[in-house]
Amino acid sequence: MEFTSIPGVGEKTADALAALDDPEAALRAGDVAALARAPGLTEGRAAAVAQGAIRRRHDDPGGWTATDRADEVYADALGLLQERAVTDYARKRLRTLYPSPVGSRIEEVREWAAEAVERDPDPDVLDALSGVEPLSEPRGLRIRERALATADAERFAEAEAAFPELSVEVVEDARDLAELARSYSTVIALDERFAGIDVEGDVRVVPDPEDDVEEVAPERLLSFFAENRGRLEAAAAVHEAADVDPACDPDALRDALSRLDGDGTVAGDDELARLSNAVDDLDAAASTACSVANDHLRDAIREQDVTIEGQDFLSLVEQGARVDKLLSRELADEYDEALARAREHFVDALGLDSGETEFAERIFAADPTFPVEHNEEPLARLRTELKTARDRRASRLKADLAADLAALRADADDLVRDALELDVELAVSRFAREFDCTMPEFVGGPAVGDGDADADSASGGFAVGAGRSPLLDVEFTDVDPVDYDVSGVTLLSGVNSGGKTSTLDLVALVVTLAHMGLPVPADSVRLQRFSELHYYAKSQGTLDAGAFESTLRDFGDLVEGATGRLVLVDELESITEPGASAKIIAGILEALDGQGATAVFVSHLAREIRAAADFDVAVDGIEAVGLEDGELVVNRSPRKDHLARSTPELIVEKLAGDARSDGSAEFYEGLLEKF
Repeated sequence: MEFTSIPGVGEKTADALAALDDPEAALRAGDVAALARAPGLTEGRAAAVAQGAIRRRHDDPGGWTATDRADEVYADALGLLQERAVTDYARKRLRTLYPSPVGSRIEEVREWAAEAVERDPDPDVLDALSGVEPLSEPRGLRIRERALATADAERFAEAEAAFPELSVEVVEDARDLAELARSYSTVIALDERFAGIDVEGDVRVVPDPEDDVEEVAPERLLSFFAENRGRLEAAAAVHEAADVDPACDPDALRDALSRLDGDGTVAGDDELARLSNAVDDLDAAASTACSVANDHLRDAIREQDVTIEGQDFLSLVEQGARVDKLLSRELADEYDEALARAREHFVDALGLDSGETEFAERIFAADPTFPVEHNEEPLARLRTELKTARDRRASRLKADLAADLAALRADADDLVRDALELDVELAVSRFAREFDCTMPEFVGGPAVGDGDADADSASGGFAVGAGRSPLLDVEFTDVDPVDYDVSGVTLLSGVNSGGKTSTLDLVALVVTLAHMGLPVPADSVRLQRFSELHYYAKSQGTLDAGAFESTLRDFGDLVEGATGRLVLVDELESITEPGASAKIIAGILEALDGQGATAVFVSHLAREIRAAADFDVAVDGIEAVGLEDGELVVNRSPRKDHLARSTPELIVEKLAGDARSDGSAEFYEGLLEKF
């Protein structure tokens, strides 16, 4: 795939995608987590790239939301979904859902959404999801006890690139290799010519280290699992709570993770723990052993029957007087006992085995002296032996555990990805359940899924049955349901605060969700597949000449080839004086009607527009049925072919009915006749 052919992908992003193991599969699946592993690609950017790849696959021209207000409605629809996602990943992944005019894309999402709404948003599942995040690769890993060695300059560069966590050294011959082995616990030679060479130390020949990462750098895999332990365990818990088949056995995964410490080292091996503790405690154990020997000698000296008082003798000794001969002659047995106690303490404190115990004989062996001191050279030799044994055992255990974890690596990716994708599905399910949604029915154009984005029938429009907008600033359960259907060009009249704008918002939201392939908040919805949504919000006051001209240019572009579009306009008359507004709106409606567009214009100038138009403009009305305690009582569903009464007319009518039989009654009746 030519990545730069994806809308919004330039050369830099294309290079980043090429660094992935299988970028084409990730793009086909819309796998935001996998795409976000590309160098320098954030999850937000990855979602945009995934959406671009979807558009390319369906030959989607984009731009379905053709105005700022249409963009805002899409953002509101997306926000309603994102609010019901638990993970940050799901919130970004939901951005790959967008309104499209292409039947194949709509049907693709509809099939997915039909399964998603069947998911049960169990609280235990949602709670487990809170611990799931995309897996991350460990950074800054450095392995200091192992090195790679080669005599080939090209192999040197390849090894440095493939194993940045390891030192890579150049060697010329076996002598260089042996010298290197004295500095590292393990040396891995990359050249086959070194096979069979007998050198001291742990030297292995691995010609193809990239194919045997578990042996060459097991820490890489162990660090990955250690860093992602919590996410993996949470993902396993999600699958169990949701009763969904996991990509790998959760018990096997937990067992493998239990053998791993948080820092990526192997846990639960007694021998490795013994060696590690011995290395760490070596100096302290030697010092304490000397103290044990000296305490024994002090007690022995105090009890000796010599010419001078024992206490005076002890003072002389501690002042540095030479007493080796005296100790040898007078306290030989006690000195041997002191050294024996020192060795015993040293061996017990470090838990030395039989092969290591012999070092204690040399560490605590010397001509009689006081105070007793240990010998540094054999102590250093023991330290080297213990470190080497520790590192080799750790390396072997790491390789064994890494081999076990390697079998789980790909499944671990799938386990977490599936949990994250479940969150995406659950967000749709929660949305559909909370807002009593249903799947809309597309009619009046080519069959959904045929891939034709430009050939929708001019007929069809939309029909919303018992739609309720979740965007209103009231509890959803308190929202009055709205029935409204439109085919062709229509004026929507009604009282102030009667719900005209909220009806347009509901229509825009329902149509947007439908073109995203998602369920909609209504009992039923039938609609044609629209090529674009043009939604113009109410203008804030009369426009100056320049802004007025710009607005007319927008509508001039709109009516040019408007077939298949849905146009929603809220009180366009506010852009200029009412007389001119009525004529302008009439002209726009004539052009839209000639193009076969579906349009709803909210206006208080329905009569004037009708009079100015050269065709029979349909007028629907949101009717106020009366006043109660100064508040309008409104039927929120527009009445077809009905010019709704205005709020002033209702008030005059109420005053006329309440007036007494005097001059005021005649006054109000006169006003009412003028409506």
